[in-house]
Amino acid sequence: MRTIVHLSDLHFGRVDAALLAPLRALVERLEPDVVVVSGDLTQRARSAQFQEARHFLDSLPGPQIVVPGNHDVPLYNVFSRFLTPLVKYRRHVTDDLSPEYVDEEIAVLGINTARSLTFKDGRISHEQIDFLRQRLGSLPPGLTRIIVTHHPFDLPENFDKDDLVDRAPQALQMFSECGVDLLLAGHLHASVAGNTAERYKIAGYAALMVQAGTATSTRGRGESNSFNVLRVENSCIRVERYSWNEDSADFEKVSTEAFERQGGVWASLRPL
Repeated sequence: MRTIVHLSDLHFGRVDAALLAPLRALVERLEPDVVVVSGDLTQRARSAQFQEARHFLDSLPGPQIVVPGNHDVPLYNVFSRFLTPLVKYRRHVTDDLSPEYVDEEIAVLGINTARSLTFKDGRISHEQIDFLRQRLGSLPPGLTRIIVTHHPFDLPENFDKDDLVDRAPQALQMFSECGVDLLLAGHLHASVAGNTAERYKIAGYAALMVQAGTATSTRGRGESNSFNVLRVENSCIRVERYSWNEDSADFEKVSTEAFERQGGVWASLRPL
């Protein structure tokens, strides 16, 4: 079994500082095999905010898979936005926009969906789809295959479909051919887990999609600060949600959902 801590939407520049130390301590106690951060490390892509984010990442266990979000692209500096959109992210966080972690049980592949031409929407390019197809095809069989992006490939019907990654249908078709199991994303500041069967009618295939809320931002959008812990086995994934409790001044586990793979389809088990 592998343990993945899934954080998202940190938004340094608009964080609740009281959450940082308890979050750091809990993540360390969880002893994750890998920490995933699915974008929006900063609020306005300023150097000081990236430096704060870097300091926080350095305080967490490794290895880490980190991808940028739309807030990590400058908003008001037009020159930087279009000519050097991720230069500060690459300088302070990582120069690798396609990070990966692979061991004997899991393969976690990150991909950048943040773009200069949109203020908040994301996109996966044809080149990125081809790259992922080749990389996934080169992996040994039997691994649980996990894709990390900021923008989601799927979401519940009550969310705006414009929040989906552009070219999501093409990507899902490729994921089905390459046996991708799990899609991790953020962006919505909402905690959601389910499979892709309703939106994408692909015979014999449904990936598990898991959204993380905002771990540390003051912009909760009606949901408490939260993050996910995933317990990954070959044919079963448990998604544990940890939410901030004001009374205890700590993150506490509030729910666990279990999903089982049958063939190429991940389906929900009864609530735990």
